Amino acid sequence: MLTPRRFLPSISSLLALEAVDRLGSASAAAEELSLTHSAVSRQLKVLEGQLGTVLVQRRGTRLQLTPAAEDYCRKVRKYLRDLAHASLELKANPTGGGLNVAILPAFGMHWLAPRLQDFARAHPEVTVNLSTRLAPFDFGQESFDAAIHFGGRDWQDVEYLPIREERVVPVCSPRLAPEPLGSAAELLELPLLQLETRPGAWEQWFAAHGVEVGSVTGMLVDQFATMTQAAVHEMGVALLPDYLAEVELERQTLVVPYGEASLVEGQYYLVWPSEAAVRPPLEKFTGWLRSIL
Repeated sequence: MLTPRRFLPSISSLLALEAVDRLGSASAAAEELSLTHSAVSRQLKVLEGQLGTVLVQRRGTRLQLTPAAEDYCRKVRKYLRDLAHASLELKANPTGGGLNVAILPAFGMHWLAPRLQDFARAHPEVTVNLSTRLAPFDFGQESFDAAIHFGGRDWQDVEYLPIREERVVPVCSPRLAPEPLGSAAELLELPLLQLETRPGAWEQWFAAHGVEVGSVTGMLVDQFATMTQAAVHEMGVALLPDYLAEVELERQTLVVPYGEASLVEGQYYLVWPSEAAVRPPLEKFTGWLRSIL
């Protein structure tokens, strides 16, 4: 047995505790869980009796967890989330072999996703589940087997598989720059769009083109997709990866006002926790990636 059953509360009790903590009242928790007020209260009493401690205190019209119960509830919430995710994985692939990968949205959509059909044909027994994460996270707190990372080898406690370098190119609406510019410095006269996860990207680009600049200012966005649309709608010049710029350049909704695609610092990696045992689906996925690089 994994642990004595007396330390394993029922799912119903844990759901009641989590809902009361999040919503602040037994009535609201009851409505969300499709239970009666008394049923929620009873579940909390059962849980307190099982754990031998007070979990909930009344503060005016609201219910509030004790400090110890709040810490307990944070762990319970993760457990419930993981359990729900595991159930969804089993439903999606009842024969086993699920692989959860955190992706960067633009790279995942435009580079990885088009290639996954090849992996699916080679390994039909593995179901790849993709979710977006924009920044490094703690694998111990998330239900991911691996993640796509851009930058340097600055993610702690992970293994790295280099995928590809990146070249970027400045693009804007043809109405913003009807004619090619004469120098890189002339771009400073146009509004420059910036990406939250790539601070210093413009400074690096200007330095590579022999232009010394201070801090570049301009509209800040969180994803390349938003930046692309902002550029299309004449809001500024975007510094886009070449694989993202290609489609809009072909459509002529964007043009290159100056220069060509140039290599930038950092590259794309597949990363996975170094201390965890590598599951067969991840071994197959990394092997497939190596074969196509």
